[in-house]
Amino acid sequence: MADSLSLLSLKAPKRVGEETFERTPLLVAVVTYFGYAILFLFGYYRDFLRNIGWEQRRSVRDPNPEGFVPLYKSFENFFNWNMYLRIRDCWNRPICSVPGAEIDLMDRVTDDYGWNFRFTGTTTRAVNLGSYNYLGFAENSGVCAHAAIASTKRLGVGVGSTRQEVGTMQIHHELEELVARFIGTEDAVVFGMGFATNSMNIPSIMHKGCLILSDQYNHASLILGSRLSGATIQVFKHNDMEDLEARLRDAIVYGQPRSHRAWKKIFIMVEGIYSMEGSIVCLPDVIRLKKKYKAYLYLDEAHSIGALGPHGRGVVDYWDCDVRDVDIMMGTFTKSFGSLGGYIAGKKELINHLRCNSQNCCYGTSMSPPVAQQIITTMKIIMGADGTDEGQRRIQQLASNTVYFRTRLKQMGFIVYGSDDSPVVPMMLFMVAKVP
Repeated sequence: MADSLSLLSLKAPKRVGEETFERTPLLVAVVTYFGYAILFLFGYYRDFLRNIGWEQRRSVRDPNPEGFVPLYKSFENFFNWNMYLRIRDCWNRPICSVPGAEIDLMDRVTDDYGWNFRFTGTTTRAVNLGSYNYLGFAENSGVCAHAAIASTKRLGVGVGSTRQEVGTMQIHHELEELVARFIGTEDAVVFGMGFATNSMNIPSIMHKGCLILSDQYNHASLILGSRLSGATIQVFKHNDMEDLEARLRDAIVYGQPRSHRAWKKIFIMVEGIYSMEGSIVCLPDVIRLKKKYKAYLYLDEAHSIGALGPHGRGVVDYWDCDVRDVDIMMGTFTKSFGSLGGYIAGKKELINHLRCNSQNCCYGTSMSPPVAQQIITTMKIIMGADGTDEGQRRIQQLASNTVYFRTRLKQMGFIVYGSDDSPVVPMMLFMVAKVP
């Protein structure tokens, strides 16, 4: 009996963390729609009063000079004037501290109903629930900060060139070698912007005649890069392996539209952690389908690298998969590493191709030396290469905080989406009145 159970566990890997997308209670949905309906109703009513000259209040009058073409469409104007401006102060609040567990907000007031703000010179201490400084390395003191300062004094801040000209420094080579060793791939290349790592590199890998099977909740950078590539894009249901397999099967059987020729390449494009849904990709199942149908796998680990897995090596580490089963490993340094930029890791042939053909390498400014040094120091701490267990402690603390925070929110009756082990915790508020 025990042997059969162990055999089953090998054939069907156990999901490490369960994923939940609780249905919205009917009463909550009705009240939410009713609240928005009231806002719309009164907004249109007040617009009518303003048009006939009965409403003189200027809370929703655009202060731009007369004669200018409206910047937004009529409905966008209506929404901004009658809804967003009323609670605008809840967003875009400038901070004046390190984005740690607590942050200092700059106090501000408005004299024209939210169109413009002026600072009062005071601050408010608040709990930070909106940052992706997962491991707390975005600091202004400590080992990482001191190393970045030393790098600035030694190498300066700006590089003043692209990677293909005179913008490649020794620190960039050091970083790329470290990333490849950390991820477990043959080679890696780094870029100065996380969003552009996807949007500017995908067109260098995929092109017309290729098929991209993209998860419906993929990030905007993946969507933009896919569109710029000229490849055909098909969207499959979020984390739905049956739908993905059906589309893979159809792609192989029917080929390209009209001509029915075979696709030049088929790519499966997924994220490690989906930043809006808080769910973790079913990587073992994706790899199984990728191997079965001879497709390529593009994995975006922007939110998972450093923040997931027993060693912080992302979703591959979390599921205990072989990194060689993922063809293109992408990630960013803006989350767990408290820095900027992104990377693509994989086989040497892939990385050499990107170094020669990537728009980022051709036209993008090289990564700033102190930014690269911040990543190097942080990555060494996570790997334990600094001789301490500080990286392991932070990874374990994040995992513990994630489980506790999600559990307590559910116990308090909140609707929380995503996987149990995901540090991205979407909490659904629904009603407009709850937002402020």
